[in-house]
This record gives sequence, structure tokens and C-alpha cells, in this order.
Amino acid sequence: MLNTTSRWDSAFFNNVAIGACHALLHEDIQRVAVLDFDVHHCNGTVDIFKDRPEVLVCSTFQHPYYPERYTTIDRPNIINCPIPAHSDNSVFREAIEKQWIPALEAHKPDMIFISAGFDAHKEDPMADLNLDEEDYRWVTQQIMAMANKHSQGRIVSVLEGGYNPVSLAFSVQAHLEVLAGF
Repeated sequence: MLNTTSRWDSAFFNNVAIGACHALLHEDIQRVAVLDFDVHHCNGTVDIFKDRPEVLVCSTFQHPYYPERYTTIDRPNIINCPIPAHSDNSVFREAIEKQWIPALEAHKPDMIFISAGFDAHKEDPMADLNLDEEDYRWVTQQIMAMANKHSQGRIVSVLEGGYNPVSLAFSVQAHLEVLAGF
């Protein structure tokens, strides 16, 4: 049971944060990474881990956009990658290559958690980013490469969003195919 006076209150509804905290209880896991490619910034996850250097949090998100909290926080373990509305997929891919990958190389996580939100898809009504299922396949390949290099392939992926049933299905399929080794 969670102590309601602890700093972990917000983790009650944050499955990825709960998983990351649980993983860190194991002696062979000293560092974890939480990677979030949702259209929204992962402000709750940042709030939980902003002062825990053993947890790297990387987030791509449409900016400006709700919730507008912790998007400018300056911590070495927080990698925020705001993407302007209507950007093409090259902006997303560049953020992953130039910010996430070097941060993951430096952090060398023993386990990776993915907050897998597919609402940045160009067909999704939630926001105004222009990703497609091939971008989700590509980012999952990048994450898998880092997990195989640093984390013994240990990845936990949690579905975080997607509001167009068709684009969600194709995006999740692409993500799962990579995770399953197809």
C-alpha cells in the first residue's frame, strides 16, 4: 500500500513509474531509462524522477501543448524534446538521434521502460504531429538497439495513448513486430 504522504503519490496512477521503481529494487538493476514518445509531455514521470539520477527520462512531445509542466526543467537525467505542431517526422527522428541516443549511451540503463503513446500519428485527432507507423517502427528499432547494447534486451512497453483506432492498430502492430523480433 502506498503511503499517502510519500513523494510517490503520483506513481499510484503511473504504471511505468511503478515498474521502474520496482525494477530498481533488484540488485542487478542500478539504472533504468523511461522513454516516452507520446504527444503529451510525461510531466508526471518527470515529477517522480527529476531528483533520481539513476532514472533517465526522455520525452518527445508536441510543444506548446497540454500539460505545460516540467517542459523546461533542467536536470541531467531529464531529456525533453519539444516538437512544434505540424512538424514532419524528421524533427522527431532528429530528436531521438541527437538527444535520446547520446543520453542512453551515457546512462547505460540496465532496463528500459517505454511509455508508448501513438497519438502523435498524423491521423490521430488528439494533436498536430505527423508521425506514422514507420516512425514508430523506427523508434522501436532504436530503442531495441540500445536495450540490446546496455540492458540485456530488457524492455517493458506500456500503451499510453492513441485515439484513432485504425492508426493506433497499425502503429501498435509496427511497435510489437520490432519488439518480437520481426
